[in-house]
Amino acid sequence: MTSIITKDNFKKITEKFTDVGPILVIGDIGLDKYTFGDVKRISPEAPVPVLEVTKEWTTLGLATNISNNLSSLGVSSTICGVVGEDMHASKLESLLEENDLSIWGVVRCNERPTIFKERVTTSTQQICRVDYEDKSQLASSTQERLLERINEFIPNHSGVLIEDYGKGTLSKETIAEVVAVARKHNKKVFVDPSRTTPPEHYRGVDLLKPNRAEAETMVSMLGHNTTEVLEMAKILSESLEIPEVVITLGGEGMAIFTKGDDKVRIIPTVANEVFDVSGAGDTAISLLTSSLLAGASLTDACWLGNCGSGVVVAKKGTATVNLEELEEFYDDISKNFNK
Repeated sequence: MTSIITKDNFKKITEKFTDVGPILVIGDIGLDKYTFGDVKRISPEAPVPVLEVTKEWTTLGLATNISNNLSSLGVSSTICGVVGEDMHASKLESLLEENDLSIWGVVRCNERPTIFKERVTTSTQQICRVDYEDKSQLASSTQERLLERINEFIPNHSGVLIEDYGKGTLSKETIAEVVAVARKHNKKVFVDPSRTTPPEHYRGVDLLKPNRAEAETMVSMLGHNTTEVLEMAKILSESLEIPEVVITLGGEGMAIFTKGDDKVRIIPTVANEVFDVSGAGDTAISLLTSSLLAGASLTDACWLGNCGSGVVVAKKGTATVNLEELEEFYDDISKNFNK
């Protein structure tokens, strides 16, 4: 087990966050709506619960939640993605502006709707989720407009964070061009992948952060049959020419691999209470990217990502973490590691 980050390193890294940005965030973007209430009876029309709604709220979802997470940490960013010509697009842009986030990289199109996810939930459980989306690939004209924005932004940003939910925004050609332009301008590319995207699409990025299930699927798609964490990390690193791989392991923490290593380093999970895992991966990649761009080692960056995830899983819905919460959580868990 890898030793916990020191308090000195924690402070040095987080104090540099305000100097890190802006980070260019590229990926599928949309809205998350939460419909919350109480169930007191079963419907007479069908054997399903009737939710008596007491509260509704809409938040930034998918890759826009990455920008929201970065903002909570004091890191500026620009979001690049595609929305439809509909009321949800207008709501998304309004929420971005309300949160002091740029809408310059948001591309509108008329061939697909804005992604919208509604979660219907009580205080104890989620009843169902309703998705409004079209996963087909972007029209070539829309892809060209997206790439124009990306090519314009990369030179003036500190790094690139690709958040792929497999919703059709990120084609092989788009990711390849992002990697090529970033390399030309000496910018690193960090990726939170989708299990439905062919792994070859991520070739040449600087860091890949799949969860265990995503790693297993990607390795299988590359023609291998293993679920052993070290072997999966090696395959992803070597086959896709990726220097660093971080595999999140849920309750078992994180596995860290750097190309050429003969073992993985394990960071244990640090969550004290798990209420809702929505957005935990967004927080982890946001902190991981910010920390590495602030000069942290990969191990220290993963500790910060792990702590951030520990904070947000104790919150309801898609959540973020600020520096005060992060430090308070770190101080709490470090007592147990230092016993």
